[in-house]
Amino acid sequence: MPLVPDQAPRGGTLYVVATPIGNLGDVTLRALEVLRSAPLVAAEDTRISRRLFARHEITTRLTSFHAQSGPARLAELLAHLRGGADLALVTDAGTPAVSDPGAELVSAWAGEGGLVVPIPGASAVLAAVVASGIAGPRWGFEGFLPRSGRERRERLGRIAADDRSTVLFEAPTRLAATLRDLAAACGADRTAAVCRELTKLHEQIARGTLGELVARVARGDIPQRGELVLVIAAAEAASADSSVAPDAEAIATGRAEVDALVSGGLGRAEAARRVAAASGLPRRDLYRSEPGR
Repeated sequence: MPLVPDQAPRGGTLYVVATPIGNLGDVTLRALEVLRSAPLVAAEDTRISRRLFARHEITTRLTSFHAQSGPARLAELLAHLRGGADLALVTDAGTPAVSDPGAELVSAWAGEGGLVVPIPGASAVLAAVVASGIAGPRWGFEGFLPRSGRERRERLGRIAADDRSTVLFEAPTRLAATLRDLAAACGADRTAAVCRELTKLHEQIARGTLGELVARVARGDIPQRGELVLVIAAAEAASADSSVAPDAEAIATGRAEVDALVSGGLGRAEAARRVAAASGLPRRDLYRSEPGR
């Protein structure tokens, strides 16, 4: 249904443009068209964006917009849009607002009734999902894990109990620690993949159990360099016969055993794994606390 004049978006259009994650040839024709025609491009790092612009002979004016830009730059970009001029938003690689700057600008302009148009393209998340061969049809994206503390432990516990596969971003300096923590939470036998430098010259997709991947990083087989995406397989199926519900009393007893292990200092994910292995009960049911806990 066409918009009537009173419903038409006011101001310019904000184009959220995906750019290559490594190989500059992975930019779409539509992205190039938008980047050439927009009067201004807001970029996470103008130096990196200029490489793409030089490759494809784009002369559009660039301005910086990144996580530390502050409210003044956000206000400038919103004023640009309110004045009726279009704006293209890009980050160093991939899609803005996906573990990258841009969400605040998109939210603010959409909140004013402005028009936001996505220009899809290369995605490290999707590239890792399809190349890992372990994600399956259901998976969740967690971005970057918290670096430490309770929030990190709780996130690892949810990943361990999730019946979907999980996709993570990680910095190379934290790869070894994160793989060790995942192995402790999920079990060293959980299948996973480290996808490194996707679409780039030194692309590497290493598959194996978390225990094997920890060892390969320690040996240097998986260099702790470059851009990294981790894919962790889902928790095991609850039962070979899913039509039979687990016995409520047995689950309650199992949860009590988990709580006792947790009280002794063990992480809930590892406690649930141990009790599940000993009892045959579904780990994800054991991981959940009783109501009110």
